[in-house]
Amino acid sequence: MKKNFLITISIIIFIFFWITGIYNQLVNLNENIKKQWSQVENVYQRRADLIPNLVKTVKGSADFETNTLNKVIEARAKATSIRIDTNDLNQNKINKFQNAQENFNNSINRLLFIVENYPNIKSTQNFYELQNQLEGTENRINIERNRFNDQVNCFNSYRNKFPKIIIANFFSKFQEKGYFQSKKGTENAPIIDFSK
Repeated sequence: MKKNFLITISIIIFIFFWITGIYNQLVNLNENIKKQWSQVENVYQRRADLIPNLVKTVKGSADFETNTLNKVIEARAKATSIRIDTNDLNQNKINKFQNAQENFNNSINRLLFIVENYPNIKSTQNFYELQNQLEGTENRINIERNRFNDQVNCFNSYRNKFPKIIIANFFSKFQEKGYFQSKKGTENAPIIDFSK
């Protein structure tokens, strides 16, 4: 009787520590995702903060199409208005954030295209410096997005293995996380035509 009781208590203690270990590992992985998401938002914010400086420099150096400038400003406002709760990083919300950032990026590309048509803008040192900052920021965004996807992969791989998925499903904060995904059509190389 006493022996069976000790075996039962030992099994219960073992199961308790085993579940606690899995829970704590899920917490660590989940916190890594939140931390990396903050880095992603940080580099996107850096880009958004650079745009007003770029626009002021370009505007001060040349008089160009106001419509494009307004689109850049509108896209920046939309891109910076989207906030995602780090406790709910599902695929739909990641896609919404990513779409706003892609629209912002398209506006930047239009602005840079216009600048190509205004040689006096390109010749200013400030513009070159800000343009280099934007390129560096785009690289940082790519790096941080990749790191975020790596963290999501670690979390999702760990949580979805049996029997860990059973424990993870008991807690809403351990739901599967969403990834950044490439935009449709990015597998096709862009066509650059300088003849026009």
